[in-house]
Amino acid sequence: MATVESVKDLRTPALIIDLDKARRNAEGMLERFHNLGVQLRPHMKTHKTLECADIMTGGSRRCIVVSTLAEASFYADNGYDDILYAYPLPFDKVESCAELSERLSLFHVVVDNRLALQELKKRPLKQGKIWDTSGVELTGIYAHCGNTYACQGEEQIKAVARETTMITLQFMEKLKAAGIHGTKSSIGSTPSCSHPVPDMAMLSEVHPGNYIFYDVQQSLIGSCRLEDVAVRVLTRVIGHYPHRNQLLVDCGWAALTHDGGGRLPTGYAIIEGHPELKLLSMTQEHGRVEPISGKLDFKQFPLGSLLTLMPYHACATAMMHPVYFVHSKGKIIDTWKPTRGW
Repeated sequence: MATVESVKDLRTPALIIDLDKARRNAEGMLERFHNLGVQLRPHMKTHKTLECADIMTGGSRRCIVVSTLAEASFYADNGYDDILYAYPLPFDKVESCAELSERLSLFHVVVDNRLALQELKKRPLKQGKIWDTSGVELTGIYAHCGNTYACQGEEQIKAVARETTMITLQFMEKLKAAGIHGTKSSIGSTPSCSHPVPDMAMLSEVHPGNYIFYDVQQSLIGSCRLEDVAVRVLTRVIGHYPHRNQLLVDCGWAALTHDGGGRLPTGYAIIEGHPELKLLSMTQEHGRVEPISGKLDFKQFPLGSLLTLMPYHACATAMMHPVYFVHSKGKIIDTWKPTRGW
């Protein structure tokens, strides 16, 4: 693709990131938990890029969460350390986890059953990092707080965050009573960390991720405002179908995903600047757009014209794109390439 300077000249479909908004979102989260005295361990799964990771960690290149070993290796290869692989330990990946743990100063895995612990014991680490079990050190308790995704509004979010914090801290007290000291407590989700409760100051760390981009889903939950959403998908009108009262666009589910199930009043996305339009359905490479009511004015949307989609779920949408076009006020200033695979 030829170098372009403006998002308006990109070949579509294209995923664009508003760098100013992404920076504000990241800086807001860093400041929030700095003020609470709690370590922020940002999750990388939303973007999977070095550039975004640097923004989210404030340039420290330490203390991150990943969802795949591909991400873990990618960040380790690029100078990151203190990486938490936040996924119930898959037995086929124990050797890779052990190698990363031997290579990094800190690499954490998550177990929630005795069998997983036995698998770890079969592969003792060469450095012998231990707590009670040969080659394994208990470093903390991890909870996702995923039930915040069923919330509507700040008060509901705070109630779930308060409850999760309380349960986690109570469990930490049980560990201390059993003679296990020095472990960390880590909870988090973008909703709970966007509106933290005072009790969260007693936690060791938090691990949100989606907040770097936010999305329509987060705005509906109450995590953010629509104007905080930093990600968009650009698409062009490629067909007029007056007999169906529909436009055809070049964004199908392969550029947006079916996440959200079309439940929005505007279908699968918000079409920015056009609240009267609905992204009704998608095939792999096509989208069908029609008015929410009334007749479509096709003159408003000539063939080749751009529409801007605000995705329901930024993590899923970003996964569909091999490159992100980064802009400031519409001028392209960078391209980010995410890591892929498992």
